[in-house]
Amino acid sequence: MKLRIAVVEDNPDNRMLVEAILDEVYDIVEFETGRQAVAELVEAEPDLILLDISLPEMDGTEVLEWIREQESLAALPVIALTAHAMAGDREKYLNLGFDDYLTKPIIDETVLMGAIERCLSETP
Repeated sequence: MKLRIAVVEDNPDNRMLVEAILDEVYDIVEFETGRQAVAELVEAEPDLILLDISLPEMDGTEVLEWIREQESLAALPVIALTAHAMAGDREKYLNLGFDDYLTKPIIDETVLMGAIERCLSETP
């Protein structure tokens, strides 16, 4: 049985790229907005979440805060997948509680796969 990855990303091209990279190895469930993710994540039962920071209605940091408050989701690895790539952003998002931080666009798919595999291997 494939592990399930939730992708919370408002850009359809980015969702399509992530799905193309991960689809053979993982079961992918997609959410277009933070509000949709909050409404459906518990039921989706993901093993890991790729979470964009800049989302309409509810941004990624707000979604992460909600995830960490949910008993069934709190321990899940959450990777920030974002275009926020200024100096200090990586540390900022890791300090907010993300398990890893990757910048878009995804140029090297091995970086994405490596981050996912590391986070999943560290999950109890």
